[in-house]
Amino acid sequence: MKSNLVIIACFVAGIAAARLDMVPAWLLGHNVPVVILSALIFQVGIGLGASDDLRNIRQSFGAGMLLLPVATIAGTLLFSAAAVFLLSDRSLADCLALGSGFGYYSLSSVMIADIKGAAPDAAELATIALLANIIREMSALFGASLFARWGGRYAPISVAGINSMDVCLPTIVREAEGKDVVPLAVTHGMALEVSVPILIGFFCGAA
Repeated sequence: MKSNLVIIACFVAGIAAARLDMVPAWLLGHNVPVVILSALIFQVGIGLGASDDLRNIRQSFGAGMLLLPVATIAGTLLFSAAAVFLLSDRSLADCLALGSGFGYYSLSSVMIADIKGAAPDAAELATIALLANIIREMSALFGASLFARWGGRYAPISVAGINSMDVCLPTIVREAEGKDVVPLAVTHGMALEVSVPILIGFFCGAA
């Protein structure tokens, strides 16, 4: 919860700083998001390579463990596509790109802003992606018991998106009533984390 509040506070502070013309010109350059994006992706690789969970999962890995992330991707993209009927000013590709963050608010928003580049709606789409993915993470944190009750012990994992392997993991373990879900939750998060740049890059390029 605290980390989410910090992210929201930074987001609001950034808007305020820009509106008050307190931002140096170099921060508005096109290369800045590219550098941040590269650093984020590099950090993802470091985190996966150095994680003890990666070694444990490798030992217990089974092909069936990929069914849940595949279902999460399919379900998220299906409902994201349905949003085009509510957001008539958005294309199908834009809606799918917004849904492809799977809770990874930092990477998804930076990628959308970078790939859309000079498009007039780039900043707006990036902002929507940021807020949508923060809401997804907070929904997973505070609604895990309801999701487990309605959809079974694996439902909180799916709702959490990539956060099933870190921020939401303690909540998932508690609601699933067993640590046996940990390898599945971590595998789920890793699979979605890898898919985020691929899917966002594809859908933003198709828009």
